[in-house]
Amino acid sequence: MTIWTGLVAAAGQAGGFDVEAATRGYLALLEGPARAKSDSYFEGGYWLILWNAVVSVAFYLLILATGWSARLRDLCERITRRRWLVVGIYTAVLTLASSLLLLPWAAYTDHFREVQYGLSNQTFAEWLGDGAKALALGVVFNPLLAMVFYAVIRRAPRNWWIVGTGVLTAFLALGALVAPVFIMPLFNTYTEMPAGPLRDRIVAVAKAKGIPADHIYVSDASRQSKRISANVSGLGPTTRITLNDNLLKRTGPDEVVAVMGHEMGHYVLGHVYRLVLLFALVIAAVLFAISRLAPRLIARNPRWGVRDIADPASAPVLLLLASAVGVLLTPVQNSIIRWGEDAADAFGLDAAREPDGFAKTALRLSEYRKLEPGALEEIVFFDHPSGRTRIRMAMQWKKDHVPGATMKKPELVPAP
Repeated sequence: MTIWTGLVAAAGQAGGFDVEAATRGYLALLEGPARAKSDSYFEGGYWLILWNAVVSVAFYLLILATGWSARLRDLCERITRRRWLVVGIYTAVLTLASSLLLLPWAAYTDHFREVQYGLSNQTFAEWLGDGAKALALGVVFNPLLAMVFYAVIRRAPRNWWIVGTGVLTAFLALGALVAPVFIMPLFNTYTEMPAGPLRDRIVAVAKAKGIPADHIYVSDASRQSKRISANVSGLGPTTRITLNDNLLKRTGPDEVVAVMGHEMGHYVLGHVYRLVLLFALVIAAVLFAISRLAPRLIARNPRWGVRDIADPASAPVLLLLASAVGVLLTPVQNSIIRWGEDAADAFGLDAAREPDGFAKTALRLSEYRKLEPGALEEIVFFDHPSGRTRIRMAMQWKKDHVPGATMKKPELVPAP
């Protein structure tokens, strides 16, 4: 007797559609080496959260302890007497230096590890090309943010973290506004989804929910990765729903419609706006902690040559503290995102009415997300519901909303 035959028999004895049996049927599709590979990749990411912070903190401590930060500030002050420009030049050089010195670590985490697990479609040269674009953007935008941020510290020395929260939140919102139109096209090509039955069905789902569907964009994400994905991005006039070409190539129509229903949920529920506001609270917590800890660190380490927190040479102090506090707040940040994803899942099931397509997509995503984590593990490390959680939600929805729902052996469209 096969696993599926046994599950169907158990469901028949239970009388009708069995949510748990149907869930187990889908989970059984990812077993053996494929399941072990997925678990290994995702669990390795737990350690990367810690090691990324350790590497960052070690780097910033190094440039403080060697006096490099203070010497760079002195050099900038010899170039110009304008304080805002000193901050700008210092930040541009720090951005370049940190990117170059941390390149080996970034190459491992973002490229070679992805290649190791069969998730990357890029050569190292292509990855470097995208990284150079990101660095160029950082050299432009990081100094702008730093100049505003340090101006706030100088003018509100006691409560700068409050105003600073507003500044960083404004930059976050501005980034969400301009990224879809001006930033993302630097890395990928975006085209209109071609006309056809699949687009017509997506448009029909959108119209039924009162969602404008004049434009549905497809990105050529396959040039970088094998991951399937879709997203809603932007604010106000730049809000758009995009799916990547991997989703079209690697999944069936029911899966595509299910994913687009989920993304429409983000749009209707206003998650971009809500996430900006919720992350403003996270930013406030981080800056408050920095405002209390940074002056003490600076006072206890006069050899660093940092005058005070308003000195641009204090940037490594602020950044190392942000890295450390950020690790502690990882469960909070993940829970905020997971809340939005869970709400979009529920909306998408109602909108698309494709519970099996939704379950199959959850399995696809589990190629690189652990399928069945423990309860605490999911809360701490998952910024999306786990595959098991999503599949069970889909099967419960099927039982509750599909008249005469029957046990059907799950099958996946073969992924190239």
